[in-house]
Amino acid sequence: MKVTIIGLDIAKSVFQAHGTDASGKCLLKKKLGRSEVVSFFEKLERCLVVLEACGTSHHWARVIRDTGHEVKLIPPEMVKPFVKRGKKNDAVDAAAICLAAIHPDTRFVPIKNREQQSLLSLHSTRTLLVKQQTMLVNALRALAAEFGLIVPLGNSRLPELLAKIETSSNLPDALKQTTMLLFEQYGRLSESIENLEGGIRTHAKQDEDARRLLTIPGIGPVTASLIVASVTDIGAFDTARHFAAWLGLVPRQHSSGGKTRLGRITKTGNREIRKMLVLGATSMLYRAQKWDSAAGVWLCKLLERRPGRLATVALANKLARIIWALLSRKEIYRPTGRSVATV
Repeated sequence: MKVTIIGLDIAKSVFQAHGTDASGKCLLKKKLGRSEVVSFFEKLERCLVVLEACGTSHHWARVIRDTGHEVKLIPPEMVKPFVKRGKKNDAVDAAAICLAAIHPDTRFVPIKNREQQSLLSLHSTRTLLVKQQTMLVNALRALAAEFGLIVPLGNSRLPELLAKIETSSNLPDALKQTTMLLFEQYGRLSESIENLEGGIRTHAKQDEDARRLLTIPGIGPVTASLIVASVTDIGAFDTARHFAAWLGLVPRQHSSGGKTRLGRITKTGNREIRKMLVLGATSMLYRAQKWDSAAGVWLCKLLERRPGRLATVALANKLARIIWALLSRKEIYRPTGRSVATV
Protein backbone atom coordinates (compact mmCIF):
# COMPACT_ATOMS: atom_id res chain seq x y z
CA MET A 1 0.00 0.00 0.00
CA LYS A 2 1.46 3.34 -1.06
CA VAL A 3 0.95 6.62 0.74
CA THR A 4 -0.46 9.03 -1.84
CA ILE A 5 -1.42 12.01 0.32
CA ILE A 6 -0.16 13.36 3.62
CA GLY A 7 -1.95 15.92 5.75
CA LEU A 8 0.60 17.83 7.81
CA ASP A 9 -0.52 19.87 10.80
CA ILE A 10 2.28 22.33 11.53
CA ALA A 11 3.14 24.11 14.78
CA LYS A 12 6.17 25.78 16.37
CA SER A 13 8.00 22.63 17.44
CA VAL A 14 5.87 19.49 16.98
CA PHE A 15 4.23 18.54 13.67
CA GLN A 16 1.67 15.79 13.07
CA ALA A 17 1.57 13.81 9.80
CA HIS A 18 -1.39 11.73 8.63
CA GLY A 19 -0.90 9.63 5.48
CA THR A 20 -3.53 7.81 3.41
CA ASP A 21 -3.61 5.76 0.22
CA ALA A 22 -5.66 6.49 -2.90
CA SER A 23 -8.80 5.01 -1.32
CA GLY A 24 -8.48 7.16 1.81
CA LYS A 25 -7.32 4.39 4.14
CA CYS A 26 -4.96 5.57 6.88
CA LEU A 27 -1.44 4.14 6.47
CA LEU A 28 0.68 6.54 8.49
CA LYS A 29 0.43 8.51 11.71
CA LYS A 30 3.60 10.15 12.89
CA LYS A 31 4.61 12.97 15.21
CA LEU A 32 7.60 14.96 13.93
CA GLY A 33 9.91 17.37 15.65
CA ARG A 34 10.89 20.52 13.82
CA SER A 35 14.35 19.15 13.02
CA GLU A 36 12.91 15.84 11.72
CA VAL A 37 10.62 17.23 9.00
CA VAL A 38 13.16 17.50 6.18
CA SER A 39 14.77 14.10 6.77
CA PHE A 40 11.34 12.43 7.02
CA PHE A 41 10.16 13.71 3.65
CA GLU A 42 13.53 13.08 1.98
CA LYS A 43 13.17 9.36 2.79
CA LEU A 44 9.49 9.21 1.83
CA GLU A 45 8.41 8.24 -1.67
CA ARG A 46 7.02 11.13 -3.68
CA CYS A 47 3.42 12.02 -2.80
CA LEU A 48 1.06 14.95 -2.29
CA VAL A 49 1.61 16.89 0.94
CA VAL A 50 -1.16 19.22 2.08
CA LEU A 51 -0.73 21.89 4.75
CA GLU A 52 -3.18 24.33 6.27
CA ALA A 53 -2.49 27.89 5.10
CA CYS A 54 -1.35 29.68 8.26
CA GLY A 55 1.74 31.24 9.78
CA THR A 56 5.00 29.71 8.43
CA SER A 57 3.02 27.48 6.04
CA HIS A 58 4.54 29.06 2.92
CA HIS A 59 8.04 28.49 4.32
CA TRP A 60 7.39 24.83 5.07
CA ALA A 61 5.68 24.37 1.72
CA ARG A 62 8.83 25.56 -0.05
CA VAL A 63 11.05 23.40 2.17
CA ILE A 64 9.01 20.22 1.58
CA ARG A 65 8.69 20.98 -2.14
CA ASP A 66 12.48 21.09 -2.35
CA THR A 67 12.58 17.47 -1.15
CA GLY A 68 10.71 16.42 -4.30
CA HIS A 69 7.09 16.26 -3.14
CA GLU A 70 4.05 18.03 -4.54
CA VAL A 71 2.82 20.52 -1.94
CA LYS A 72 -0.51 22.34 -1.65
CA LEU A 73 -1.89 24.80 0.88
CA ILE A 74 -5.53 24.62 1.91
CA PRO A 75 -7.54 27.44 3.58
CA PRO A 76 -8.43 26.76 7.23
CA GLU A 77 -12.15 27.31 6.58
CA MET A 78 -12.10 24.37 4.14
CA VAL A 79 -10.65 22.09 6.84
CA LYS A 80 -12.92 23.03 9.74
CA PRO A 81 -16.02 21.04 8.59
CA PHE A 82 -13.95 17.84 8.56
CA VAL A 83 -12.68 18.13 12.15
CA LYS A 84 -14.45 15.64 14.42
CA ARG A 85 -16.62 17.37 16.97
CA GLY A 86 -15.28 17.10 20.49
CA LYS A 87 -11.95 15.60 19.37
CA LYS A 88 -9.76 18.60 18.63
CA ASN A 89 -6.07 17.66 18.62
CA ASP A 90 -3.14 17.64 16.19
CA ALA A 91 -3.79 14.11 14.91
CA VAL A 92 -7.45 14.87 14.22
CA ASP A 93 -6.48 18.12 12.46
CA ALA A 94 -3.99 16.28 10.20
CA ALA A 95 -6.66 13.71 9.29
CA ALA A 96 -9.14 16.49 8.55
CA ILE A 97 -6.61 18.11 6.19
CA CYS A 98 -6.41 14.85 4.22
CA LEU A 99 -10.20 14.61 3.96
CA ALA A 100 -10.56 18.24 2.90
CA ALA A 101 -7.82 17.89 0.27
CA ILE A 102 -9.66 15.14 -1.64
CA HIS A 103 -13.03 16.92 -1.61
CA PRO A 104 -13.96 17.99 -5.17
CA ASP A 105 -15.00 21.53 -4.16
CA THR A 106 -11.80 22.30 -2.28
CA ARG A 107 -9.74 25.24 -3.50
CA PHE A 108 -6.07 25.73 -2.68
CA VAL A 109 -3.84 28.68 -1.82
CA PRO A 110 -0.89 29.39 -4.18
CA ILE A 111 2.49 29.13 -2.48
CA LYS A 112 4.32 32.45 -2.19
CA ASN A 113 8.01 32.70 -3.00
CA ARG A 114 10.60 34.42 -0.83
CA GLU A 115 10.48 37.66 -2.84
CA GLN A 116 6.73 38.00 -2.42
CA GLN A 117 6.93 37.37 1.30
CA SER A 118 9.76 39.87 1.71
CA LEU A 119 7.63 42.48 -0.08
CA LEU A 120 4.67 41.65 2.14
CA SER A 121 6.91 42.25 5.16
CA LEU A 122 7.18 45.91 4.06
CA HIS A 123 3.40 46.19 4.00
CA SER A 124 2.83 44.43 7.32
CA THR A 125 5.51 46.55 9.01
CA ARG A 126 4.01 49.72 7.56
CA THR A 127 0.54 48.71 8.81
CA LEU A 128 1.92 48.11 12.30
CA LEU A 129 3.75 51.46 12.41
CA VAL A 130 0.70 53.36 11.13
CA LYS A 131 -1.37 51.75 13.88
CA GLN A 132 1.22 52.74 16.49
CA GLN A 133 1.33 56.26 15.07
CA THR A 134 -2.46 56.58 15.39
CA MET A 135 -2.33 55.36 19.00
CA LEU A 136 0.44 57.83 19.79
CA VAL A 137 -1.42 60.79 18.28
CA ASN A 138 -4.58 59.90 20.20
CA ALA A 139 -2.57 59.73 23.43
CA LEU A 140 -0.99 63.12 22.71
CA ARG A 141 -4.34 64.78 22.08
CA ALA A 142 -5.88 63.18 25.16
CA LEU A 143 -3.05 64.36 27.44
CA ALA A 144 -3.20 67.90 26.06
CA ALA A 145 -7.00 68.01 26.27
CA GLU A 146 -6.80 67.36 30.02
CA PHE A 147 -5.17 70.80 30.29
CA GLY A 148 -7.48 72.55 27.85
CA LEU A 149 -5.18 72.43 24.82
CA ILE A 150 -7.21 71.51 21.71
CA VAL A 151 -6.30 71.67 18.01
CA PRO A 152 -8.35 70.65 14.92
CA LEU A 153 -8.25 67.06 13.70
CA GLY A 154 -5.53 65.87 11.37
CA ASN A 155 -1.86 65.04 11.84
CA SER A 156 -0.96 68.23 9.97
CA ARG A 157 -2.23 70.19 13.01
CA LEU A 158 0.14 68.52 15.45
CA PRO A 159 2.79 71.29 15.12
CA GLU A 160 0.12 73.71 16.46
CA LEU A 161 -0.36 71.46 19.49
CA LEU A 162 3.40 71.32 20.02
CA ALA A 163 3.63 75.11 19.85
CA LYS A 164 0.85 75.50 22.43
CA ILE A 165 2.57 73.11 24.82
CA GLU A 166 5.94 74.82 24.44
CA THR A 167 4.55 78.35 24.90
CA SER A 168 2.21 77.58 27.81
CA SER A 169 3.81 78.81 31.03
CA ASN A 170 1.33 77.24 33.45
CA LEU A 171 1.78 73.62 32.34
CA PRO A 172 3.49 71.18 34.74
CA ASP A 173 7.00 70.16 33.79
CA ALA A 174 6.06 66.47 33.91
CA LEU A 175 3.43 67.01 31.19
CA LYS A 176 5.87 68.87 28.97
CA GLN A 177 8.46 66.14 29.40
CA THR A 178 6.07 63.30 28.51
CA THR A 179 4.54 65.11 25.53
CA MET A 180 7.98 65.93 24.15
CA LEU A 181 8.91 62.25 24.35
CA LEU A 182 5.74 61.38 22.46
CA PHE A 183 6.43 64.02 19.82
CA GLU A 184 9.96 62.65 19.33
CA GLN A 185 8.56 59.14 18.98
CA TYR A 186 5.99 60.43 16.49
CA GLY A 187 8.78 61.91 14.38
CA ARG A 188 10.72 58.63 14.35
CA LEU A 189 7.60 56.69 13.38
CA SER A 190 6.79 59.13 10.57
CA GLU A 191 10.31 58.81 9.21
CA SER A 192 10.17 54.99 9.32
CA ILE A 193 6.78 54.95 7.59
CA GLU A 194 8.07 57.25 4.86
CA ASN A 195 11.09 54.99 4.28
CA LEU A 196 8.85 51.92 3.99
CA GLU A 197 6.50 53.69 1.61
CA GLY A 198 9.48 54.69 -0.49
CA GLY A 199 10.39 51.02 -0.95
CA ILE A 200 6.78 50.19 -1.76
CA ARG A 201 6.54 52.97 -4.34
CA THR A 202 9.77 51.76 -5.94
CA HIS A 203 8.30 48.27 -6.33
CA ALA A 204 5.06 49.67 -7.75
CA LYS A 205 7.01 51.56 -10.42
CA GLN A 206 9.13 48.56 -11.38
CA ASP A 207 6.48 45.82 -11.43
CA GLU A 208 4.48 45.52 -14.66
CA ASP A 209 1.23 44.40 -13.00
CA ALA A 210 1.48 47.12 -10.35
CA ARG A 211 1.91 49.80 -13.03
CA ARG A 212 -1.17 48.36 -14.75
CA LEU A 213 -3.20 48.73 -11.55
CA LEU A 214 -2.00 52.31 -11.03
CA THR A 215 -4.06 53.35 -14.07
CA ILE A 216 -7.26 52.68 -12.07
CA PRO A 217 -8.67 55.77 -10.28
CA GLY A 218 -8.55 55.22 -6.53
CA ILE A 219 -5.63 52.76 -6.66
CA GLY A 220 -2.32 54.11 -5.38
CA PRO A 221 1.17 52.62 -5.16
CA VAL A 222 0.59 51.01 -1.74
CA THR A 223 -2.61 49.27 -2.84
CA ALA A 224 -1.16 48.19 -6.20
CA SER A 225 1.99 46.76 -4.61
CA LEU A 226 -0.02 44.97 -1.90
CA ILE A 227 -2.31 43.31 -4.43
CA VAL A 228 0.56 42.14 -6.62
CA ALA A 229 2.40 40.71 -3.62
CA SER A 230 -0.67 39.02 -2.13
CA VAL A 231 -2.37 37.63 -5.25
CA THR A 232 0.10 35.06 -6.54
CA ASP A 233 -2.08 33.77 -9.38
CA ILE A 234 -5.10 35.75 -10.57
CA GLY A 235 -6.05 32.72 -12.67
CA ALA A 236 -7.08 30.98 -9.45
CA PHE A 237 -10.27 33.09 -9.60
CA ASP A 238 -12.59 32.06 -12.42
CA THR A 239 -14.50 35.35 -12.52
CA ALA A 240 -14.27 38.87 -11.20
CA ARG A 241 -17.05 38.07 -8.75
CA HIS A 242 -14.99 35.23 -7.28
CA PHE A 243 -12.13 37.67 -6.68
CA ALA A 244 -14.47 40.20 -5.02
CA ALA A 245 -15.93 37.39 -2.90
CA TRP A 246 -12.43 36.31 -1.85
CA LEU A 247 -11.86 39.86 -0.59
CA GLY A 248 -15.13 39.78 1.37
CA LEU A 249 -16.77 42.56 -0.68
CA VAL A 250 -19.96 40.69 -1.61
CA PRO A 251 -23.17 40.55 0.49
CA ARG A 252 -23.71 37.79 3.00
CA GLN A 253 -26.69 35.65 2.02
CA HIS A 254 -29.49 34.50 4.31
CA SER A 255 -31.66 32.99 1.59
CA SER A 256 -34.19 30.20 2.05
CA GLY A 257 -37.40 28.97 0.47
CA GLY A 258 -36.72 30.73 -2.79
CA LYS A 259 -36.45 34.13 -1.10
CA THR A 260 -33.18 35.99 -1.52
CA ARG A 261 -32.03 37.94 1.54
CA LEU A 262 -28.77 39.85 1.28
CA GLY A 263 -27.06 41.33 4.31
CA ARG A 264 -23.79 43.10 5.00
CA ILE A 265 -20.58 42.17 3.22
CA THR A 266 -18.89 38.97 4.37
CA LYS A 267 -15.53 40.59 5.27
CA THR A 268 -13.67 37.35 4.57
CA GLY A 269 -10.32 36.97 2.81
CA ASN A 270 -7.50 39.49 2.81
CA ARG A 271 -8.45 42.20 5.28
CA GLU A 272 -5.65 44.60 4.33
CA ILE A 273 -6.50 44.65 0.60
CA ARG A 274 -10.18 45.15 1.42
CA LYS A 275 -9.34 48.07 3.70
CA MET A 276 -7.14 49.74 1.07
CA LEU A 277 -9.83 49.34 -1.61
CA VAL A 278 -12.45 50.90 0.66
CA LEU A 279 -10.10 53.80 1.44
CA GLY A 280 -9.44 54.31 -2.27
CA ALA A 281 -13.17 54.20 -3.00
CA THR A 282 -13.78 56.76 -0.26
CA SER A 283 -11.35 59.17 -1.91
CA MET A 284 -13.16 58.77 -5.22
CA LEU A 285 -16.52 59.42 -3.57
CA TYR A 286 -15.63 63.09 -3.17
CA ARG A 287 -14.61 63.29 -6.85
CA ALA A 288 -17.59 61.48 -8.29
CA GLN A 289 -18.83 64.53 -10.21
CA LYS A 290 -15.42 64.97 -11.88
CA TRP A 291 -14.97 61.29 -12.70
CA ASP A 292 -16.10 61.43 -16.33
CA SER A 293 -16.31 57.74 -17.14
CA ALA A 294 -18.82 54.90 -17.09
CA ALA A 295 -17.87 54.07 -13.50
CA GLY A 296 -18.15 57.75 -12.53
CA VAL A 297 -21.66 58.02 -13.98
CA TRP A 298 -22.63 54.80 -12.20
CA LEU A 299 -21.30 56.15 -8.89
CA CYS A 300 -23.18 59.46 -9.22
CA LYS A 301 -26.45 57.65 -9.89
CA LEU A 302 -25.82 55.33 -6.95
CA LEU A 303 -25.24 58.28 -4.60
CA GLU A 304 -28.63 59.71 -5.56
CA ARG A 305 -30.46 56.75 -4.03
CA ARG A 306 -28.06 55.17 -1.51
CA PRO A 307 -26.01 56.40 1.52
CA GLY A 308 -22.39 57.35 1.03
CA ARG A 309 -20.91 54.44 3.00
CA LEU A 310 -22.92 51.89 1.05
CA ALA A 311 -21.80 53.53 -2.20
CA THR A 312 -18.19 53.37 -0.99
CA VAL A 313 -18.32 49.62 -0.41
CA ALA A 314 -20.11 49.11 -3.73
CA LEU A 315 -17.37 51.06 -5.50
CA ALA A 316 -14.71 48.98 -3.71
CA ASN A 317 -16.44 45.89 -5.09
CA LYS A 318 -16.34 47.38 -8.57
CA LEU A 319 -12.64 48.26 -8.18
CA ALA A 320 -11.93 44.63 -7.23
CA ARG A 321 -13.67 43.45 -10.39
CA ILE A 322 -11.72 45.94 -12.50
CA ILE A 323 -8.48 44.72 -10.92
CA TRP A 324 -9.33 41.13 -11.83
CA ALA A 325 -10.07 42.13 -15.42
CA LEU A 326 -6.83 44.07 -15.86
CA LEU A 327 -4.62 41.38 -14.33
CA SER A 328 -6.35 38.58 -16.24
CA ARG A 329 -6.28 40.31 -19.63
CA LYS A 330 -2.96 42.14 -19.16
CA GLU A 331 -4.53 45.49 -20.03
CA ILE A 332 -4.69 49.00 -18.57
CA TYR A 333 -7.76 50.86 -17.35
CA ARG A 334 -9.59 52.71 -20.13
CA PRO A 335 -12.57 54.87 -19.09
CA THR A 336 -15.33 55.34 -21.65
CA GLY A 337 -15.86 58.99 -20.72
CA ARG A 338 -14.05 62.09 -22.02
CA SER A 339 -11.45 62.39 -19.28
CA VAL A 340 -9.75 60.34 -16.60
CA ALA A 341 -10.22 61.19 -12.94
CA THR A 342 -7.02 62.25 -11.22
CA VAL A 343 -5.92 60.32 -8.16
